[in-house]
Amino acid sequence: MQVISPNNVKIYNLSAGKSLPDWISDRKRRSLIKKDPELRDRIELIQDFDMPIVSNQVTISPDGQYIFASGVYKPRVKCFDVTQYSMKFERCFDSECIKYKILSDDYSKAVFLHNDRYVEFHAQYGKYYKIRIPKFGRDFDYNYSTCDLYFVGASNEIYRFNLEQGRFQTSLKSNCTEENNCCQFNPVHELFACGNTDGVVECWDPRAPKQVGILNCAIDSLFEDLSNKNAKCAITALKFRDGLNLAVGTSTGHILLYDIRSNRPLLVKDHRFELPIKDIQWHKESDLIFSIDKRVCKIWDRHTGKPYTSIEPGSGLNNICIVPDSGMIFMANEAPKVLVYYIPSIGPAPKWCSFLDNLTEELESNPTSTVYDDYKFLTKQELETLGLDNLIGTNVLRAYMHGYFVDIRLYKKAKLINEPFNFEEFKKRKIKEKLEKERENRVKVQRKLPLVNTELAKRIIEESEELKSKVKNKKPLFNPLEDKRFAELFTDPNYQIDMNSEEYKLLNPVVQKVNEKKLKKKVVENVAASEESEQEEESMSEDSDDSASESSSDDEHQWKQSVKEQYKQIQQEKRLKEKLEEKRKKQENIKQPKFYELKDGLDLYSTNSNSNKNTSDILKNEKMKRLPMASRVQYLDDKNKNNSKYDELVFRSDSLGNKQMTFLSRKAKRNQDEERKTMQHHLERKDIRRSAGKITKTFKKNKSQFFKRK
Repeated sequence: MQVISPNNVKIYNLSAGKSLPDWISDRKRRSLIKKDPELRDRIELIQDFDMPIVSNQVTISPDGQYIFASGVYKPRVKCFDVTQYSMKFERCFDSECIKYKILSDDYSKAVFLHNDRYVEFHAQYGKYYKIRIPKFGRDFDYNYSTCDLYFVGASNEIYRFNLEQGRFQTSLKSNCTEENNCCQFNPVHELFACGNTDGVVECWDPRAPKQVGILNCAIDSLFEDLSNKNAKCAITALKFRDGLNLAVGTSTGHILLYDIRSNRPLLVKDHRFELPIKDIQWHKESDLIFSIDKRVCKIWDRHTGKPYTSIEPGSGLNNICIVPDSGMIFMANEAPKVLVYYIPSIGPAPKWCSFLDNLTEELESNPTSTVYDDYKFLTKQELETLGLDNLIGTNVLRAYMHGYFVDIRLYKKAKLINEPFNFEEFKKRKIKEKLEKERENRVKVQRKLPLVNTELAKRIIEESEELKSKVKNKKPLFNPLEDKRFAELFTDPNYQIDMNSEEYKLLNPVVQKVNEKKLKKKVVENVAASEESEQEEESMSEDSDDSASESSSDDEHQWKQSVKEQYKQIQQEKRLKEKLEEKRKKQENIKQPKFYELKDGLDLYSTNSNSNKNTSDILKNEKMKRLPMASRVQYLDDKNKNNSKYDELVFRSDSLGNKQMTFLSRKAKRNQDEERKTMQHHLERKDIRRSAGKITKTFKKNKSQFFKRK
């Protein structure tokens, strides 16, 4: 059983999994089920609940005991008994069935509309009668009070056939220019509504056959999407909820909700796929609407239009059926299997499959591992650190978004190779934890204050003691030290308050101010308690109020200054850190001298003539070896002419015939001198610079005087 959770709503796909053909023997079937876990874990809710190629429509009988499904090819209809979880009968047709309707509470009476203009009436034993309508039909509905069938199709006429009299009645003529696509009777007051290709819904009163209202849905849907004004909007689906609420689906992918007393829609919902709406269903228990197009089934709130969840099976959808008073859904699609979904959050399972509730509860309590649990997501940088970047482009790595999925086993092996000392650290940590557990069993002195955040705990204890002395009620006061929810605050070192952080330094003046106020209150209370006479107490209280008002202004001024000083100090520390980092980076960039080891039997200053030379000559020889042959010849020719011209080149030859040529670079030193000079220049300009505040003040004064003179 496959589980998906779009928008954090769990949806169980009961039709997922492999299916076995009928011609396989029982012995072979049992062996396959034992070997294949997908076959073993699948749930076949209803046996043979499928069609040969495509399923067109699925409905459930009014009593909830029988399920009808039609499809091709060969055109047929199947009836399933839910009490037996199997098929009751199967009937084939001469042509494809477009739409059918169950007239009785059970399977005994049904009407089928075909694509060759024929309408078949079926009884309990099979086909009872067949008639033909004048034009190709698209949809039909049945009026239970008058026993009339209303057919709409490829014309502007609505054909009426009375089952009691067995004959056609005068047809109704609509105002559409081409054809009508869908229709339905209101279940409360039996108002007949039909939608046409002009984007108009026409409402008729069947008692005195005449038109009583029009809803122009094309204008309302196109008003929401101005980019598709030139597109033709046709009505493809409509559904009544009760006596007043009507949902209309269009060919542009919009659903419009109406109150039939008004010609303006209450809500317009867009599927965003620009595909025609195939079917709409109301779920009365949860106030949700199910709307499907060829690609997706969307479930959303009827009041706000907010999406609840969606189902995208991967095959084209044709029809949807909701089991009454439950969260089970049947969907006919462009595939052999009829899709079955169960959503526990919408409603319970039907009575005939109540075991699904227990299954879903077990699955939620014991969640199964997903596909991604066996893989590790790594970025390109992480692959380079692990040394797996050479596997990019192979089947071992699966590219996804900005990284790759790697098998978790390969990831663990690569991590062990690159970090061999992790095991030793893990071992030390485990030994330390065991020793701490053994120490806990020993007799130890109980400490009132925790090791983590001791100052915070001390302040909390002092405040709680003050509150206990003031409050007369015996109700227990809130203490975070005793509350288990805040236990990690005083045990986990990760929650330790950092006194050197910027946030704490900026908040420190505020904490000091609060503590000072508390001390002043205590002093005032002690002075007031020492006084005996009421007059002296009043005078003291007035003086204390005045002093408090005066001191409060001084405190605010001092607090502002302390905050400013603290901020300046933090900024200075930041600048010092930046300068130190820049110096460290410069030192790292400076090239360090490299040392090389000579082979045995070689001398650093030996030449072909076995005579020692000066170091300057040797360096010149080393430089000379890196030059091409033409420059070497030119150097030898011009050496006698101008000996000082090539002082930077050094040529060297060893006793074994090795030749080397090197040169000394002065570019790095020159760059350092230039940087030092520019820094010195900026500092000099900074000292000389002065503000222009005095000049601007004179400009403002002169300007105001000038306007006053005028």
